[in-house]
Amino acid sequence: MSVAVQVEDVSKRFRLYKEKMTSLKERVIHFGKVPFEEFWALSDINIEVQEGETLGLIGHNGSGKSTLLKCIAGILLPTSGEIKVRGRVAAMLELGAGFHPELSGRDNIYLNASLLGMPKKEIDRRFDDIVDFSELGGFIENQVKFYSSGMYTRLGFAVAVNMDPDVLLIDEVLAVGDENFQRKCLDKVNSFQKEGRTIVFVSHSVDLVRAVCDRAYVLDHSKVVGGGPTAEAIGILRDYQLKGSGLNHDPNLPELIDLTTDDSAGLAQKQQNPPALITSMSLLLPDPSRGYAAPNEVISLDLRYECTTPQEVLVGVEITDVRGELVFSATSEDLGFGSYSLYGQGEFVVKLGPMPLLDGVFSLAASLYQVPGGARIDWRSIEQAFKIVNPTKCNGMVALPVSILQESGS
Repeated sequence: MSVAVQVEDVSKRFRLYKEKMTSLKERVIHFGKVPFEEFWALSDINIEVQEGETLGLIGHNGSGKSTLLKCIAGILLPTSGEIKVRGRVAAMLELGAGFHPELSGRDNIYLNASLLGMPKKEIDRRFDDIVDFSELGGFIENQVKFYSSGMYTRLGFAVAVNMDPDVLLIDEVLAVGDENFQRKCLDKVNSFQKEGRTIVFVSHSVDLVRAVCDRAYVLDHSKVVGGGPTAEAIGILRDYQLKGSGLNHDPNLPELIDLTTDDSAGLAQKQQNPPALITSMSLLLPDPSRGYAAPNEVISLDLRYECTTPQEVLVGVEITDVRGELVFSATSEDLGFGSYSLYGQGEFVVKLGPMPLLDGVFSLAASLYQVPGGARIDWRSIEQAFKIVNPTKCNGMVALPVSILQESGS
């Protein structure tokens, strides 16, 4: 399998100016002397996307995902490094990018498609398909300045997917619009995957990344900090989230402690250790000697914790399959059990089931959430996946109870 997108040692630098020159006189006087700071949005990025693969880019806001996608699309030029892309590229990067508000939807189809490199004859041929996909109907003759954000998305996505691209770049746009249009977009993405198209997908929705992507890379403060199969990448992302990673906090840098306070050592300890920790987790199968569970059996999760200060928490559990797709997720509040008061060391036994699942390999994870606010305090998954083995000949995903009754004939 050949490489469709190759990013080699790519870095991108922006200049952040402290002062804004508003007149020509100021610009002439201060030419070359305007103070600025260098901001590296990307630092030595190396990724490969195989032909026909769907790759996800995940990370906090400001981690560099959209900048990387713009560099791949050719909208931005990297400060250093090289990007190689094979085939025609279509990009859905920003809502209504390339649209002129004073033009009609019809005119903007021709404008936007031309900017994406589609010749006029091809636009003429695909025009009806674009309008049908967007479902804008009679609104296509209206100025787009009167369109809602969902209508912008429909039109932009319809143009991009009808370009017949070899490489499709998608940045968050699947999260906009009503549920029917989101489903339609996902169906189109799935059809592209079946046709062997290459897709690079950026989203903050972990469930969407699970559903769409084969692999994913995790970006944090302009760097790739991990990657691999989708479930593994999401685990890396969660580890960084637990460290408090975000636009204003890089967990890879040492914490700044205020040495003027008398309790600086205690503050450092508090920053490094969350108030409640999951210290261990183990899975209890109905028959440990088998090493697996059968459909509709009950499995148990033994969760041990340590809490340094009194905390009110919610307990959350989630099950994912071997592809990383979410099978089940809920908190104790969702299930009607409410919250729990923790202090010191303790244990939870979470009973799951009867498990209505057929054959498969599944992962189990648990979380502690702060009350109030719902912030995740800690997250942990069991080290080994568990198996469910179906002894019957029925196929599918769920063990559905079925009864067939024959009624006597008249």
